[in-house]
Amino acid sequence: MAEEKNGKRGRACVVVLGDIGRSPRMQYHALSLARQASFVVDIVAYGGSEPHSALLEHKSINIYKMKQWPTVPPGLPKIFKPCVLLIKPLIQFLMLLWFLCFKIAAPDVFFVQNPPSVPTLVAVKWASWLRGSVFIIDWHNFGYTLLALSLGRSSRFVALYRWFERYYGKMANGSLCVTRAMQHELAQNWSIKASVLYDQPPEFFHPATPEEKHKLFCRLDKDLSQPQGFRDCATIGTGGLLQRDLGNNLFSTLIGTDIVSKPNRPALIVSSTSWTQDEDFGILLEAAVMYDRRVSAILGEEDNSVEEEAVWNEMWGGKQYLYPRLLFVITGKGPEKQKYEEKIKRLRLKRVAFRTMWLSAEDYPLLLGSADLGVCLHTSSSGLDLPMKVVDMFGCGLPVCAVSYSCIKELVTVEKNGLLFSSPSELADELLHLFKGFPDACDVLKLLRNGALETGSSARWDVEWEEKAKPLISEVISRDGD
Repeated sequence: MAEEKNGKRGRACVVVLGDIGRSPRMQYHALSLARQASFVVDIVAYGGSEPHSALLEHKSINIYKMKQWPTVPPGLPKIFKPCVLLIKPLIQFLMLLWFLCFKIAAPDVFFVQNPPSVPTLVAVKWASWLRGSVFIIDWHNFGYTLLALSLGRSSRFVALYRWFERYYGKMANGSLCVTRAMQHELAQNWSIKASVLYDQPPEFFHPATPEEKHKLFCRLDKDLSQPQGFRDCATIGTGGLLQRDLGNNLFSTLIGTDIVSKPNRPALIVSSTSWTQDEDFGILLEAAVMYDRRVSAILGEEDNSVEEEAVWNEMWGGKQYLYPRLLFVITGKGPEKQKYEEKIKRLRLKRVAFRTMWLSAEDYPLLLGSADLGVCLHTSSSGLDLPMKVVDMFGCGLPVCAVSYSCIKELVTVEKNGLLFSSPSELADELLHLFKGFPDACDVLKLLRNGALETGSSARWDVEWEEKAKPLISEVISRDGD
């Protein structure tokens, strides 16, 4: 596909005005462009987080890192905020043009992520015109709806942003989007024809083997076993950090050459979040408190210090209850992380514990493949995109409890591969329903796991990309060459 008339390989530029390590879909695009379309690929993006090793090791992929715009001080007076809103995109525009027009070789195609739209779409359009290239937009969401979360829908800046997004979006030579609902919105209200390229898990998302799980938990044991607060149910019965060894962790132990799961291990629940306004982490905290209280009520435990001490002693002794302890591992980076970590520290829970961490691109799929349940708090600013984290979870055979909104049923099939909730109380009820009898007698959870595995194995990224993205790229390049 990438052969030119003069015998040289074709070239593509993937543009992300964000941290490439936190942009998995664009990483997958870059890999597919190099592997499946035989392009030389230049990535222009911000640094920050390490991208997947497959990207770093591929000889045909080059990463160009731009300098990150400095964080705006939280105490900045409101009178200066409009100035920042104008100056920031101008500087980003000039930096993008410098990289796209001078730092990289002229590509056949620019492949750009949206959002952000301003100044990305403007810069890429200008660069494609100056360098004689085509450009394709991959619509993940609408940028103006994200801006509206902080400024409000009635803001003039939001209206101006939407105009720029629509105007320059229509100038693209081709478009991809993530849902049928978004495809319909683009066609009906933006006059943009887009092909749906659903997020699908790449090959490194798969259920973890017992050996992979054990090695991962041993590798993460210091973080997983670090108590938060005076008492922490996740570390009960472990004998303290100093007595631990390489063959033992919270979830399994090595006996001879056999890896044995601990019967009284906590249930592991994973939630990946960007710690932003479109994911209300407070829902998960409230649900955790409700689960803790409802289990105590079901088991007839009285709410007093003597009873609480007795329960802690029983758990220290290894007693297995009808409902397990829950360990929530929250991965990701974002602006509201510290605020919620402070809230977590103030919680007094007997059967729920939290850990927040950032995992490498190699360990994150292993964690999903080792967990018992995934929780998704994504609500979508536009209501038209889907959370990629759920796709990754299904690729690992991990069932999901997700916040219900208009498009989510394109992905989550209730009582087949997951459940939906609209409130903390509903999520707490689902946790009770799924984990009753854990780890051996929770049949509903096992049924959902089978459904998630079936969903995840039914389609993979490389197949979807070959069918939807590759023909579009060939078409726009050929059309431009005629």
